[in-house]
Amino acid sequence: MFHTESDVVFVKGLKVEAVIGVYAWERAITQPLLIDIALETDISRAAASDDVNDALNYKAVCDDVSRLCQEVQAQLLEHLAEKVAAMLLTDYACHKVTLSIAKPTAITQADGVGVQITRYAKVIGDKPVANKGDDA
Repeated sequence: MFHTESDVVFVKGLKVEAVIGVYAWERAITQPLLIDIALETDISRAAASDDVNDALNYKAVCDDVSRLCQEVQAQLLEHLAEKVAAMLLTDYACHKVTLSIAKPTAITQADGVGVQITRYAKVIGDKPVANKGDDA
């Protein structure tokens, strides 16, 4: 599924209704978005402790991504994807985020159209900048 050397917490097929698009008619309605997210992180503490408090909370990720998509009301998926990736890297203990956002109803001849991006946490020296939830 994922080609990585890191542990991954993922969300597949998150459904969000949001205002998205450049045309006037798109600004007057909500459209469905399908979002896939892969958060590269270290899950070893949660694996050892079996304690949800040591895990990256994917329910919170879904809630935060849904809220942000609805608040931003972006014109472009590219803009929305950048906002979502930046929020995830800031608010969650992960060092890399890959996400895709698709508009499944945008083109009738296609199952969906969209964008996929990968972004990394900022690094100072050889350490990632501490994100919310890190022990650093």
